[in-house]
Amino acid sequence: MARKALKLASWTSMALAASGGYLYSNKYLDPNDFGAVRVGRAVATTAVISYDYLTSLRSVPYGSEEYLQLRSKIHDLFLSFDDTPLGAASLAQVHKAVLRDGRTVAVKVQHPKVQAQSSKDILLMEVLALAVKQLFPEFEFMWLVDEAKKNLPLELDFLNEGRNAEKVAQMLKHFDFLKVPRIYWELSTKRVLLMEFVEGGQVNDRDYMERNRIDVNEISCYLGKMYSEMIFVNGFVHCDPHPGNVLVRKHPDTGKAEIILLDHGLYQVLTEEFRLDYCHLWQSLIWMDMEGVKRYSQRLGAGDLYPLFACMLTARSWDSVNRGISQAPVTASEDLEIRSNAANYLPQISQLLNHVPRQMLLIFKTNDLLRSIEATLGTRACASSFLNMSRCCIRALAKHKKKNTCSFFRRIQISFSEAFNLWQISLHELLLRVKGLRLASWVSALLCWLFPVSL
Repeated sequence: MARKALKLASWTSMALAASGGYLYSNKYLDPNDFGAVRVGRAVATTAVISYDYLTSLRSVPYGSEEYLQLRSKIHDLFLSFDDTPLGAASLAQVHKAVLRDGRTVAVKVQHPKVQAQSSKDILLMEVLALAVKQLFPEFEFMWLVDEAKKNLPLELDFLNEGRNAEKVAQMLKHFDFLKVPRIYWELSTKRVLLMEFVEGGQVNDRDYMERNRIDVNEISCYLGKMYSEMIFVNGFVHCDPHPGNVLVRKHPDTGKAEIILLDHGLYQVLTEEFRLDYCHLWQSLIWMDMEGVKRYSQRLGAGDLYPLFACMLTARSWDSVNRGISQAPVTASEDLEIRSNAANYLPQISQLLNHVPRQMLLIFKTNDLLRSIEATLGTRACASSFLNMSRCCIRALAKHKKKNTCSFFRRIQISFSEAFNLWQISLHELLLRVKGLRLASWVSALLCWLFPVSL
């Protein structure tokens, strides 16, 4: 058991170093990726429709009478059904099919025995976490078990996933660059989800984007806007934005770049108090208000570890946080510093994650996944990204103030203040663009002078 615990601790350290400063990494210790449920990630089970009205063909002997009966039921529902899955994960897999009315659909089917196995996995996780706590009292991993107990049942309910999809589609309907596939409720159950079939390339596939003339910077900007709106304004956050769940394409009619958001099983609902404190914290980080950073970090449970909390949240060094995270991009030396120091602060990180609100854990994971996409695309957060975040924070805080005042004149005052602050951000963004264009023209002129073209 001690060897297992030591191995778990070493893998945790590796995850921290790789992610740039926090424990809740999707690669190693995500509760949704832990235990025997996730061991079967690569297994193709050729599952079709759930036990509610069909069952998994894999669980029936091939060629048997029952097998043939099930196949006939499938053909009663579908004009065609691809046995080879488009994608397979540990909880479910997705097949392409055509309904009798001609609609092309994606059929997401939960693997057999996942429901029963999930409770065993959580128990295994709890035993390991308790063993680590006994051997290394300074490490606290019980929050990981608590999150798994809360989130896994939600992920296993596909009707809940369908409701989440419709909610986020309505919430972000003003974004014409976002596509959330439509849910077909008449053929969906807790273990089967039928949705509109939409094709695209994964968001980290630069080759696909180049072939289809999709601007990676535009996609990165869209992702930032979408998640800033979810986190700061609505408090309803899609918490699994790995590349398989975020596709990109050119819209077939308009030719504009579009993001397709899939897999809506895991969402975090933020309380109003948490969301507003988080807005204030990011405003403080963006505009170098270090007193605000300290105050709102501590309100979010960081205590005296608020510098570490700020570094984990921004994936920047404390020196960069003090100088302003929007003032300069991440350098290779800063990345190396973060990776080198992450494992050294493992006990403090463990302590911090045990004290912050549970809502923060999935926010950490979501931030890490988004940064991973940005790193792959080569579009790490720039000044424009932070300004978009600041816009959402200003809108969210103004909306809260207006909701909590009865005075008409006070509402007008808040609206004017909001408009003025947004105007200031737009002016600042314009100046940054002009500065960038001027710099580009200077570089172009310098190159022409150094390397004149012979005619």
